[in-house]
Amino acid sequence: MNIEQARFNMIEQQIRPWNVLDQDVLDLLHVVKREQFVPEAFQNLAFADIEIPLPGGEAMFTPKMEARIVQEIAVKKHENVLEIGSGSGYMAALLAHRARHVTAVELLPETKALAERNLAKAGVTNVTVEQGNGAEGWPKGAPYDVIVVSGALPVLPDALLKQVKVGGRMAVILGEAPAMSCNIITRTSETAYDSVKVFETDVKPLTGAPAPSRFTF
Repeated sequence: MNIEQARFNMIEQQIRPWNVLDQDVLDLLHVVKREQFVPEAFQNLAFADIEIPLPGGEAMFTPKMEARIVQEIAVKKHENVLEIGSGSGYMAALLAHRARHVTAVELLPETKALAERNLAKAGVTNVTVEQGNGAEGWPKGAPYDVIVVSGALPVLPDALLKQVKVGGRMAVILGEAPAMSCNIITRTSETAYDSVKVFETDVKPLTGAPAPSRFTF
């Protein structure tokens, strides 16, 4: 496989047609090598438009979703980012190239170890991978400029909203299969939030996500 040709095709045929037009984001996809973050068994699918399986039943987002989230969340160089669900470390690496520091929280020890290995191999030094359940956030470094949730949440916990700085943003996929949407939520004041739906999707729930309450009659 010609890796650079495959990367070029991914960008031109999957990502750009999905309204990812920010040249900085497209350039970043050449800098952060996706194939370095894909499990060995799936190397030949590193650039395919699929969710690649990870240990513990988790999965990587499709390339176009990753790129679209990075574009919409628009991280700046001075910002601190919280990523909930490290996965293979790829999203953390993309965010880290644009941020001051990224804290990635991962529930599964084997996935945390995988992310740390991949990030070290790729030479990314401004990401800390913490082990724990980040479904309600990670108070240790709060408040954050940006929060990215790498998995779907059936409901948005209040605790998570409160960990975004005023003026900060959160990218989160909300809902239950098959009706989910990716939302960019901006905290506009101590008590107010502005939410914009950017695309509809259907992805795996975040590991450790709180279950929605079921009403029984």
